Amino acid sequence: MKKFYGLVLIVAMGLWSCQQKTEINDSTTQNDSLMNNSLLKEWNTPYGTPPFSEIKVTDYVPAFKEAIRQQEEAINAIVSNTEPANFDNTILALENSGMLIERISNVFFNLSGAVNSDEMQKVAEEITPLITKVMDDVMMNQALFEKIKAVHDNATSLNLDDEQKKVLEEHYKDFVRGGALLNAEDQEALRKVNAEIADLQLKFKKNVLDETNAFQLVIEDKTELAGLPESAIEAAAMTAKEMGKEGQWIFTLQYPSIWPFMQNADNRALREKLHKAYINRGDNNNESDNKTIVAQIANLRVKKANLLGFKNFASYVLDNNMAKTPDKVYELLDKLMAAALPVAKNEASALQEVIDQSGEKFKLEHWDWWYYTNKLKQQKYALDDEVLRPYFKLENVRNGAFDVANKLYGITFTEVNNIDKYHEDVTVFEVKDADGSLIGILYQDWFPRTSKRSGAWMTAFRKEYKEDGKRIIPLISMVCNFSKPTETAPSLLTFEEVETLFHEFGHALHGLLANTTYYSLTGTSVPRDFVELPSQIMENWAAEPEVIKSFAKHYQTGEVIPDELLEKMDKAGKFNQGFVTVEYLAAALLDMDWHTLNEVSEINTNEFEKSSLDKMGLIPEIIVRYRSTYFSHIWGGGYSAGYYGYIWAAILDSDAFATFKMNGLFDKQTATSFRENILSKGGTRDAMEMFVNFKGQEPSIEPLLEKRGLK
Repeated sequence: MKKFYGLVLIVAMGLWSCQQKTEINDSTTQNDSLMNNSLLKEWNTPYGTPPFSEIKVTDYVPAFKEAIRQQEEAINAIVSNTEPANFDNTILALENSGMLIERISNVFFNLSGAVNSDEMQKVAEEITPLITKVMDDVMMNQALFEKIKAVHDNATSLNLDDEQKKVLEEHYKDFVRGGALLNAEDQEALRKVNAEIADLQLKFKKNVLDETNAFQLVIEDKTELAGLPESAIEAAAMTAKEMGKEGQWIFTLQYPSIWPFMQNADNRALREKLHKAYINRGDNNNESDNKTIVAQIANLRVKKANLLGFKNFASYVLDNNMAKTPDKVYELLDKLMAAALPVAKNEASALQEVIDQSGEKFKLEHWDWWYYTNKLKQQKYALDDEVLRPYFKLENVRNGAFDVANKLYGITFTEVNNIDKYHEDVTVFEVKDADGSLIGILYQDWFPRTSKRSGAWMTAFRKEYKEDGKRIIPLISMVCNFSKPTETAPSLLTFEEVETLFHEFGHALHGLLANTTYYSLTGTSVPRDFVELPSQIMENWAAEPEVIKSFAKHYQTGEVIPDELLEKMDKAGKFNQGFVTVEYLAAALLDMDWHTLNEVSEINTNEFEKSSLDKMGLIPEIIVRYRSTYFSHIWGGGYSAGYYGYIWAAILDSDAFATFKMNGLFDKQTATSFRENILSKGGTRDAMEMFVNFKGQEPSIEPLLEKRGLK
């Protein structure tokens, strides 16, 4: 459900008519408190950026409550307006009604993902039911819906432009999908379901974070570090020192810590211990266990879908996406799995041969895959991540991404120090167009910490929109978990992390280059299976030799990455793609299986998961990318019945990038078309229409199969 938006708050000073002195003092105190609340005051900061250093955790709850009160007033004003409902007094007023909630939410929920704390968690637990309730109050306000329906029914006579038609249609659909057509009894049931889901999602995310932070592989004997590169050893020593265990080495379940260990550590028992800790998060029968929560959310989503007239939750979600039906998603995923699984089985056989040739007498297990893949990669291509890593200094890779955007779209990035930051690791950039006009502000937050959830994502502290014809610039943030600099080396990336940086930068460009009027349609406000196109297409430039040589310079010598290594990277480009594709497809199919349940039932989460994975033929040497108990995309994020969207978008991006390859990597006409037809449009057009406007035809699956070596 979309949020509703209102103008920046100026706290209204009213006359307080009270009968007792104590009431007058209480009201005055409350009013003063609101006036001094950093989240409610007008932000007199550069470009209206959040004043993070002024915001206190105690500001959030009263700020949310005041924002909710103001939205209720705005909704009442729409409903009580006696003039005939039209676009301005109903749809535009609705768009504007929740902007204060949006502003506060953007700060709170973004920071709760990046710099969480026990205090922030308590705030989340208090405000989540409040926000869920107000969203339901709006969606199920019958008088408001009648106004919207009146505008919708009379749209042809209102002389609306295309964007106005789209925002009207989206709001109408949101209300229908939010329960506006239900009777009072079913609306009350839906409210209860929504509240329970919101509470359980909050608990799920907290449990995953707690489980991720709870495990430490502490090594005291240096011989157990055999095989590990010096960079991983030094990082583990630094982690130990930070945790008060100087002289030891600590490996965690954070990405920059676990995966170098899984790829390089000779100690098989420790690899097993670390990987099992990773895949059993949320499945340890402790207070952070997520099995019951997963089953509860799945059943609640069945209830919600059934209440709204859908067979299952996937049908409800996909009705609003490009795919439209679960059958179409399964058709695509099954086709790809049929192509990828035989390749993955061949890869498993090849890894078993490496084990056998080494004289070892054991069967390949899931905790062995990365280690022996790395060995085989070195044998076949004389290439491993540690050879490449010195050429991928974080700042150089970032500047390489900036350079690609400059060559494509003429935009520039200038670091600034006059904008408040929420953490010392964050860097901030002004982004300007070719004509020097300001496009937006970009925050970048690169390194892991215990207060930050794992993974990588793009978000916004404010999305682009227009107010009285003036473009309000977006405030976009990229958040990742790359290796921190050590005492002897800067942050050095693997090539996979290089692709991650380019991926999130593509999302950032989608937000920065947005140029729409209405907040609810801007930037990444597109169907879930389309939103990954701008991000994934950027990964293609990261793999182009011309681009790599512009930023891949040895951090010690300044030497540009040699052609010999680029040739090896090219030859290894399709290496291990069976595994990469299968572990992803397994997660996408698991997601679909959870959300195509048609009725509420008793669910044993692990048995359900095993049945799903067995049905798709997943081999035991490969673990699904996300097991159910830590699959945050679908239980704590916005990808329920939508995780397939990455591969759907991969078809789009492979086909779209083929146009750039044909016309030239930095062909201005092609880049301008992509910016105008995709990046700037947000959700103002049908997704397939936008793609066809750029490409000239609907997408083909062939470029993706060719790219991954699966034909």
